[in-house]
This record gives sequence, structure tokens and C-alpha cells, in this order.
Amino acid sequence: MSLFFETGRAVALSLVLAFACDVAYADAIGGSWRFATGDDGLATASLHATNKLITGGGALSYSPVLTIACRAAGEPRWTEWLQLNDAVSAGSKITMSVTVDGGGKFNESWSVGSRGRLLMRDGADGIKRLVPASRLLLSWRFGLLSGRGQADFDLAGLDEAVAQIAGSCNTDPP
Repeated sequence: MSLFFETGRAVALSLVLAFACDVAYADAIGGSWRFATGDDGLATASLHATNKLITGGGALSYSPVLTIACRAAGEPRWTEWLQLNDAVSAGSKITMSVTVDGGGKFNESWSVGSRGRLLMRDGADGIKRLVPASRLLLSWRFGLLSGRGQADFDLAGLDEAVAQIAGSCNTDPP
């Protein structure tokens, strides 16, 4: 009988430790930025959305990726883009609804690129407004009849990410 309780206690402890390690790992990667520097002098910091978009008739889901970037060659040029797995049905521009820190929603015009799976906005002003923010919500239409997409981002560490890529571009953060 004692062996039964000791075995049960060991299994329970193992489950608790496995769960705790899994939660700690999820927290460590959940709000983390991924950095890259290309041969062309493009320095980027990317972050996955906290929510998932459903694709493939509901069979698959994915998190959109927000990337901020600056180009070191010549005058540094700041850009932000949203990478999607599903293409939007739009021409060269799309209206993006933007909400920063739960404040008022406003609309911006973003460019559509890379077969409709990349939504982009150039300029340091967009990144500058995000630096003090903690949350970003982006919303867009996939097409006339396709519904809306939405990406929610926890911007923890954005100020450090912007500082790091600005250093790679030898420029001041916006």
C-alpha cells in the first residue's frame, strides 16, 4: 500500500513539474522578439500575434507576424509589416484598423505585397507611436466577402527591440 502512495506521489509531482516547465517555456517565448540582420543591411525584429487566425477551411491555424525594420544603407528607412499565411483580396493598398493600448481605433493605408500575404507601412511615425505602447490590435478585410482578420500583439520589450535594430542601422530610434 505504501508503494502505491509513493508511486502516485511521484507521478503527481512529475505532472506538476512538467506543467510548470511547459508554462514557463510558453511565457519565455510568448512575448519574445526575433532579431535578424540581412546582407542588404536590413535589421528586423519580429513578434508573433497572441491570437490565431483560422485557415484552410478551419483545419489549420497560425499567428500573424509583426515585423519592424530599418535599413542601414544610406538614409535609414523604417518599415513595419504584417506577414499572413492567407492572401488578402486587395489591390496595392488596404485599409488597416489600428488600436494602440485599447485607445481609439483609427484607420491607416497599408501597402499590399508578396502575393497579398504581406501588409506593409513605411515610415518612422508608426513605429514611434508603438514604442511606449504595451498592446497593438490590427484589423483588416481579407476581401469583399471573405470577412475580417485580426491580430493582437503584446508589445512587451518593443522599446529594447527598436533600440537594438536602430543600433544595427547606426541611427537613433524613432
